[in-house]
Amino acid sequence: MNALLSVRNLRVYVEDKEIIRGIDLNVGKGEFHVIMGPNGSGKSTLALAIMGHPRYRVEGDLIYMGEDIKELEVDSRARRGIFLAFQHPEEVEGVRIIDYLRLVLEKVRGVPREKSYDMVVDKAKEVNLTEDDLRRYINVGFSGGERKRLEILQALLLEPSLIILDEPDSGVDVDSLSLISAKLREMNDQGRAILLITHYGRILQHIDPERVKVHILKDGKIALSGGEELVKRIERDGFQKVFEECGCHE
Repeated sequence: MNALLSVRNLRVYVEDKEIIRGIDLNVGKGEFHVIMGPNGSGKSTLALAIMGHPRYRVEGDLIYMGEDIKELEVDSRARRGIFLAFQHPEEVEGVRIIDYLRLVLEKVRGVPREKSYDMVVDKAKEVNLTEDDLRRYINVGFSGGERKRLEILQALLLEPSLIILDEPDSGVDVDSLSLISAKLREMNDQGRAILLITHYGRILQHIDPERVKVHILKDGKIALSGGEELVKRIERDGFQKVFEECGCHE
């Protein structure tokens, strides 16, 4: 079966320092993959490399829907159906959310401007954002939960084939976490592939464990892969002990 995303011997250099040191990963259509690992293991770097961070030097194969996308700009990858929800969404003064989202719909999905307003407002209700919220500047004065729900709103509007989420569970309250998890389940049920990056397993309490494939990163490599049981081991024993038990601590 051909993978939606195929990463082969991926190496990523940030300011000439090798962060990702040879990762192989296949993500099929409709699959739910989770990337875990301690600080500095390369999780966020992997996400940004797939999306096309302009200051990263990438070696190896990065194949999406049968096409090598290493040389494509970020907007070209977005048009092909890749979406990244950031770990720390930035504030953008002077740009209203509604204007930004309508422009994104027009440029990425080709939605006529006269139809985009109602589309944004209707989808915003699904993540508990109001029309008044949409008139605010992007993330200015937003709580952690509001920022992450705005990221999910963008995914709902763009309808990507591959959704990459960098720690969507950080800085959010219980209600926001539950809502985000529900929307991830919904989009996954629609056949969208999910690549979720997290430190902790708590967000997976809201996801069907049988659908999850887990990969543990250490020093820029995948040290272990498994399922729900691997998350439970990490939660119970911590990364260091698990690495020692598998002999991958060196």
